[in-house]
Amino acid sequence: MFKHFITLQWKSFWRSASLSSGLFMKLFMGFWAVWLIIMMISGGAGAFFYIKKELCLDPLEVVNRFLIYWMIADLIFRYALQKMPIINIKPLLLLPFKKKKIVSYAFGKTAFSFFNIVHAFFFVPFSILLVAKGNHPVGNVLLWNLGLIAIIYSNNFLNILLNKKDNLIFLVGGIVAIFIGLQYFGYFDITTYTAPFFEGLYNSWLIVLVPITILVILLVLSFKSFVSDLYLDAGLASKSKDIKTENLDWLNRFGKTATFLKNDIKLIKRNKRAKSTVLVSFLFLFYGLLFFTGAVEVYDGPVWRIFAAIFVTGGFLLSFGQFVPSWDSSYYPLMMSQNIKYKEYLSSKWWLMVIATLISTVLASGYLYFGWDVYLAIIVASIYNIGVNSHVVLWAGAYVKTPIDLTSNKKAFGDKQAFNTKTLLLSLPKMALPMILYAIGHYAYSPYAGYALVTIAGIAGFAFKDAVFNKIEKIYRTEKYKTIAAYKQKN
Repeated sequence: MFKHFITLQWKSFWRSASLSSGLFMKLFMGFWAVWLIIMMISGGAGAFFYIKKELCLDPLEVVNRFLIYWMIADLIFRYALQKMPIINIKPLLLLPFKKKKIVSYAFGKTAFSFFNIVHAFFFVPFSILLVAKGNHPVGNVLLWNLGLIAIIYSNNFLNILLNKKDNLIFLVGGIVAIFIGLQYFGYFDITTYTAPFFEGLYNSWLIVLVPITILVILLVLSFKSFVSDLYLDAGLASKSKDIKTENLDWLNRFGKTATFLKNDIKLIKRNKRAKSTVLVSFLFLFYGLLFFTGAVEVYDGPVWRIFAAIFVTGGFLLSFGQFVPSWDSSYYPLMMSQNIKYKEYLSSKWWLMVIATLISTVLASGYLYFGWDVYLAIIVASIYNIGVNSHVVLWAGAYVKTPIDLTSNKKAFGDKQAFNTKTLLLSLPKMALPMILYAIGHYAYSPYAGYALVTIAGIAGFAFKDAVFNKIEKIYRTEKYKTIAAYKQKN
């Protein structure tokens, strides 16, 4: 049975209309997965030697102290990026497949998820060094690892249950942030109470039974939850909601483009998946704290400043913009049958990203606290985002034929959020050019020369907007029927 499911998904991938982009993304994501694995391996070994030789402390005790933050960060990271396994359920329900078999296959996929396996590349080298260099008993180290495996997989199934509880995960994140702040300022240290539990995993097999029991309970609860939702007239049915009308006549100043602007604003206000892009855009405003405060020493170089500023002002552009026109995939074929000019459609998306970028620039004015040079980088990056990156994301959208099911609302086995790993990875190449331009000006003359080069590139992109839009429009026309075919596929 499982072999049959694997065969179906294999054929679905290779017969997909978006095969080329999907294959490229698999390879690209594989590269970053290998990079992360190398970092985890070096982190596990480096943490042991740094704690033992530099801090002169027991590595196991120090790691146990901060494991609570590791596990909670893992849960939040999963919620933001880990997708539920996607299988085309509705056709399978018409065939003689038991629902429990379908759910078991999907759960089996999550068991081998990269989010579960990646932890081993840190803890296995660390554990080997505990035995070889730290003289810790092998049996106790194995017990400790068994307990950690149970906690990691508990996070996996807890994430499945939290997949329907947005408010709860935000509450958890807020509470963790408060505890970190209290510990940083010396008011309350939660690790004093959590460290003994993780040390107990090393000392007693009875305590190891606690996370194992929790894992079994979460597995049973999530399994029952998915099976109960696996009905065409229940969990898989679209829910109807009352529609509220609103007046957006003030957008009429944009002419024919206003029609599409109104649709996008209504989408963002009413749809949970679209709302998540606004939340991510807001979170990107704080991304600069890693670079402008010197909190991370490796990012304390002048070139990284423009890199951070691009993210701070372009959060919405890089998340929402990456999936144009996928946001309209459900009615894209109908829209293309109407007398609609591509230029008007693309202009509406462009204006939306420009407005969001300007709002982010104003909200980022708090970085003036770190000096005028920091905020100057933010303004320069805003100009570049408006003049160059806004065009690049629209151009890339012609080739990213990934439909977005706005009605899924994080249902079982569906896509999780509009902002996911693919969106982030596709945004990375847009960082290289402004960094190169800034580096040329900075090292050849002065930092202000670097800012000038990036600004000139942004202004040039804005000045040649019409010519660039004509090129992008031709690309969309060329890819029109391939895009429609991809959106009609039910993957």
